[in-house]
Amino acid sequence: MRKIKIVAAFLILMLFVIVHLISPNFLPEIFELLSHGDIVETADYIRGYGSMAVVFSFLLTLFVNALGFPPAIIFSTANTLIFGIFWGIVISVAAETVGVTISFLLLRFFFREQAAQIISKSKFLSKIDHYSGEKGFVIMLIARMVPYVPSALLNAVGALSSLSLRDYFISSLIGKFPSTGIEAIIGHDAILQEKDPTRIIVVIIFAIILIGWAWYYEKKLKSQ
Repeated sequence: MRKIKIVAAFLILMLFVIVHLISPNFLPEIFELLSHGDIVETADYIRGYGSMAVVFSFLLTLFVNALGFPPAIIFSTANTLIFGIFWGIVISVAAETVGVTISFLLLRFFFREQAAQIISKSKFLSKIDHYSGEKGFVIMLIARMVPYVPSALLNAVGALSSLSLRDYFISSLIGKFPSTGIEAIIGHDAILQEKDPTRIIVVIIFAIILIGWAWYYEKKLKSQ
């Protein structure tokens, strides 16, 4: 397994090398853009890809969420400025969900075995790990719904717990709609100086409905 992990890490590194060889300026431009964290600058950069802006934005948002840095709000807000509120949020949620799922898989592949060994030596950690498998869906769903919670933290917690891939993916996909919606709308309205609270209220109501659905989903699973 150790050799497989080394090969996997080497292949990931080679992917970056190949991208750099194909387009030497691309990675430096991206990392400079990420270091600035400027929403308007990010939106202008994405627009520069013209008809491919949607694809590029999706991949860039995916990459950032897989990496866990910088904050996803920069890209979700930029997407609303480019594609509008509705499609900007849809694109962002889809890309973010794929990104955090990739992060989950990589972290679990490289570090879950070590985490399991540590957990097995502690009754307290073993109970928490068991609880994460049973209640992990609802916990992750609610955590994903909370705006501004660092994505990297939730990725790591999910990957090192007993939460199943299915529950992680579904809870992240559903949970990201309200949190991403709130973050993107606040950022969008702040930049464009809009003050209508209607959209935020709708998203909050949607979040409450989702929490109710999560409770029902968990009860249904228990009854099976």
